[in-house]
Amino acid sequence: MTRLDPLADAMSALTNASAVGKREVVVNIASKLIGKVLRVLKEEGYIEDFEYVDDGRFGKYVVKLNGRINKAGAIKPRFPVKANEFMRWEKIYLPAENVGVIVVSTNQGVMTHREAKERRIGGVLIAYCY
Repeated sequence: MTRLDPLADAMSALTNASAVGKREVVVNIASKLIGKVLRVLKEEGYIEDFEYVDDGRFGKYVVKLNGRINKAGAIKPRFPVKANEFMRWEKIYLPAENVGVIVVSTNQGVMTHREAKERRIGGVLIAYCY
């Protein structure tokens, strides 16, 4: 783990654990942003559940997988996107139309790109999962 980008480390840990068929993975550095991304992935059905564990240092998340993740990653650099520009980024980061989610940080919280399109708000791309 590089510890330079905890979100990227968390997303690659999810991808790798899901690829080898694990049912549980520990994300070693916890942050509010990682927690919000995990909440979005849970709402979309990509993970079963997650819980925060305070280890006295950075904290960690224990994530229960359900085998639905094929690939999850952080988006770097974090591109700013207007409400009508999501189609372009869907083509870049997602394999097909209506497959997967792009996680967007907006001024109304962290949400999927579909929800941001529905509300007609832009934001910053932070992660994707399919």
